Amino acid sequence: MEIWLIATIAAAAVQTLRFMLQKRLKGIGLSTGGATFSRFLFAVPLATLGVAVLVVWRGYEIPALGGVFWAFAIMGGIAQIIATFCTVALFSERSFAVGIAFTKTETVQVALFSAVFLAETVSGFGVLAILIGLAGVLMLSRPPEGWLAGKILNRATVLGLLAGAFFGLSAIGYRGATIEIANPDPLFRAMLALACVTAFQTVAMALWLRWREAGEVSKTLGAWRATLPVGVTGVLGSLGWFTAFALQNAAYVRSVGQIELIFSILVSLFIFGEKPSKREIAGMALLALSIILIVAVA
Repeated sequence: MEIWLIATIAAAAVQTLRFMLQKRLKGIGLSTGGATFSRFLFAVPLATLGVAVLVVWRGYEIPALGGVFWAFAIMGGIAQIIATFCTVALFSERSFAVGIAFTKTETVQVALFSAVFLAETVSGFGVLAILIGLAGVLMLSRPPEGWLAGKILNRATVLGLLAGAFFGLSAIGYRGATIEIANPDPLFRAMLALACVTAFQTVAMALWLRWREAGEVSKTLGAWRATLPVGVTGVLGSLGWFTAFALQNAAYVRSVGQIELIFSILVSLFIFGEKPSKREIAGMALLALSIILIVAVA
C-alpha cells in the first residue's frame, strides 16, 4: 500500500475522532470561534517539535520559504479557518445531516481547484470514481426524513456548501505549499508546512477573537483539559493530510479521505450497536468502490 494512501486513511480516522471531540466543546460554553481556535492552538508547539526532531534526527536544514510557499500556505490556512467555522456552526443546526452531506461536495470542487490553481488534472476515469464516491456519500448522509422533507434549501445547506468549497481551497493551498519546499522527504515537507500554517492560523484566530469576542481566548485556554485533545488529534490528522498532499493530487487524496464516513458507520455498528440500513450499506459499497477505483487510477 502506498504511503499517501496510508496517510490519508489515518488522517480520516483521526479526523472522525477530532470532530467528535470538537462537537463537545460547544457544550462547555465555548463559542464557534473558540471551538475553532482550539483546533489550532495546541497544534503549533506539537508541529514545531516535530520539525525540530526531524532536523536533529535526519540532519535537515530549514530551506528558504519563498513567496509562492507563503501564498499557498496562507490561502490554505484562511480557507481552513472559514471551513471549520462553517462546520462547527453546523453542529447547532437541526438539518445537520443535510449540511454535512453538502460539505462532501468538496471532492468535486477540489478536482476543479486542482486544475485551476495547480494545473493538475484528473483523468476521465478518475472523475467517474469521484462521482461514484459522491453518490455514496449522499446516500450515507441522507437525513432520516428524506431530502425534500428535510428542507434541502436551508441555512445548513449553505453552510455545508461553503465548508466544502473552503475545505477544497485549503487542500489546494496545502498541496501547493508542500510542493514548494525544497526537500525530498515528504514527512519533513508536511511537518514544516504544517508548523508554518498552524502558527499563522493561531495568530490570526487570536487577533480575530480579541477583536470580535473579548475573553474567548482566555476561556479557551482555561478549558485546556477539554481543548488539548482537540489540538492533539488536530495536528495528527493534519500531518496525515499534509503528508498525503505532498505525495499525491489533492483531488484523489480528498476522495479517499471520505472513508471517514465508513468509519462513522462502523463506530455506530460496533460501539453503539446501531444496525446500518440497506441504504447505508449501499452507500458504503459505492464509496468503497470509488476508493478502489481511485487507487487504481492513482
